[in-house]
Amino acid sequence: MKKYIKIEQGTYRNKDQSGRIFPIVKDYQKFAGKPGGFVTVAVTDMSDYEGLDKVRINVGSIGDIRVVNEGEYIRFRDEFKGGATQEPKQTETDEEAIGRIEARFEILNEMTEAVAQKKVRAMIVSGPPGIGKSYGVETTLEKYSTFDDIAGSRRKFEVVKGAMSAVGLYKKLYEHADAGHVVCFDDCDAILYDDLSLNLLKAALDTGRKRCLHWNTESSALRNEGVPNSFEFNGGVVFITNVKFDNVKSKKLRDHLEALQSRCHYLDLTIDSMRDRMLRIKQICRQGMLDKYNMDQETQADLVQFVFDNKANLREISLRMVLKIADLWKMAPDKYKQLASQTCMRPGGVNT
Repeated sequence: MKKYIKIEQGTYRNKDQSGRIFPIVKDYQKFAGKPGGFVTVAVTDMSDYEGLDKVRINVGSIGDIRVVNEGEYIRFRDEFKGGATQEPKQTETDEEAIGRIEARFEILNEMTEAVAQKKVRAMIVSGPPGIGKSYGVETTLEKYSTFDDIAGSRRKFEVVKGAMSAVGLYKKLYEHADAGHVVCFDDCDAILYDDLSLNLLKAALDTGRKRCLHWNTESSALRNEGVPNSFEFNGGVVFITNVKFDNVKSKKLRDHLEALQSRCHYLDLTIDSMRDRMLRIKQICRQGMLDKYNMDQETQADLVQFVFDNKANLREISLRMVLKIADLWKMAPDKYKQLASQTCMRPGGVNT
């Protein structure tokens, strides 16, 4: 079965290949003794590679390539048309892309509000790590807990992170079974790979008039805590995941995920490329993410540019990484770039 990849950022003989899609001939390989690597691709359908059948595209890291489906390749190939001088169309400026990304996160906030207000039962949010998915959801839910906090009442929402067993999931849904309650599962992707957990989640997200959950096996953990073996769930659910449902290869898992999608709203934040991640960083920094460090605007701009210049060497491209580097600046303003090269980057140097 053929595989296809999109070059998010890469070169061939110093010519930019970003945005191009190729059939892959040989998987990514690292350069010996220096940073970066290359991937071997087929170019027989394109006429500006000097009649070659395959070439090596140099990339900064494996994060600069992305596996895509055959349909995306065919659309790109047809658009490209094999022209020797034709480049992939750039249909979106940076400012337009930032606007698109910002609008997507505004929808995330609106949908979270809808769950908190009982207008929507459930939502699944998908996107890469470190782009602020959780922050937007938690901030919105916090707003709806103000009166509970003032009254000293139990909050009607909870954010659950990390490992989650089927029993733990059943118990947590029971704790928030009342109407107006919202339970947010953040980075609990193990639930998606466990049949029992998935079936419980599907029952909680069901679109029927009643959502009844059952636990029909003996469990001392539930019995000791007074959790019944069945209950009606009337709360709301937000599930935040790094799994991109459309890219799952396993047919069994794909069928399960499609069943989840059919039961609730599914929001893919569509920040899939290196460019989009970098623009998301620029957007959030514009909104004041670094203001708490008391940096002047020139220093903020220099720090963000440092991240942009070294995106191929950084261990991850995320808002968390920007904050890590800002912490280094706070610790040692005159040498934070040197410290970042040692603690935040893969071996191989730094661009200053």
